[in-house]
Amino acid sequence: MNKLTLGGIIFTALMVLLTWLSIGGSKGGLNGDIVNMLAVAGAVALVIITVFVVIKYVRQMQNDTATGDLEEASWDDIGEYKNPVPMGWAIMFLGTMIWGVWYWTMGYPVNAYSQIGEYNEDVKAHDAKFAKKYADIQGNELIKMGESVFIAECKVCHGADGKGLDGKAANLHTRISAENVKNVVTNGSNNQLLGTEMPMPDRNGLFNMDTGAPITDAEIDVVASYVANGMQGEGADVFAAVCSSCHGADGKGMEYVAPDIAEFTPALVVNVLSHGKKGVIGKMPSFARLNDKQREAAAAYISAGLPDTDDLEGE
Repeated sequence: MNKLTLGGIIFTALMVLLTWLSIGGSKGGLNGDIVNMLAVAGAVALVIITVFVVIKYVRQMQNDTATGDLEEASWDDIGEYKNPVPMGWAIMFLGTMIWGVWYWTMGYPVNAYSQIGEYNEDVKAHDAKFAKKYADIQGNELIKMGESVFIAECKVCHGADGKGLDGKAANLHTRISAENVKNVVTNGSNNQLLGTEMPMPDRNGLFNMDTGAPITDAEIDVVASYVANGMQGEGADVFAAVCSSCHGADGKGMEYVAPDIAEFTPALVVNVLSHGKKGVIGKMPSFARLNDKQREAAAAYISAGLPDTDDLEGE
């Protein structure tokens, strides 16, 4: 008996022992349970077959030499022999195809009952009931609903106060940070903030209309501060010359052209929740699991202005 076979036997014995101890030591153990007994038998068979198949092919690679006629074609003088497909491989391949056809047509047809299918139908029915019940909710009631959605879905990243948990998510008390403005101006954006594919070009496509020259690093810095400060301070001239043609003189955007960068709007928040958003600090996923009314409510709550930390502590 060579070292390879001996090592395989020792490894198999160890794996079988660990499997037995794991199942036997679990709550309930075997206790005559046919399901557990079959699971152990299957695990043992899998370990034994795997180990000795590996041993067989390792020994075959160590000792066998290829024989037969070479194919005419070669790649860098590396050719293939005209050897037939091993019978075992051919049987497994055909058997897998036959099993697949049986599984999808008879064993588990695609229209058969499933717990997942039942769950999906229940969710659809609940969503329809929810949509009908809350279809007409508006105003303060919608904002209150949005607060519940925010607590359940948004505060994990944005925090209960919406300030972003030390930069791990956007601070929702300000429309946009200077860092994010610089990132968008430099790299462009295609976050579907208008609900459609309307990309903003990167800096190579942005020009100062007063000078006719591409936007500079200094202009990017100053306009980023201007936008982040709520359209106030130094940089109004750069914004007017570079950004206002799409975002408007007040930064409130233009329909079908550019989003509002002065403040959050319900439509903007709904689009972010529907499509997700990629920014300088990372990527926010979409929240497609929320229904339309839940996204509308969250958008109303955020657009109305989140409470300050002091207000939360005083409640």
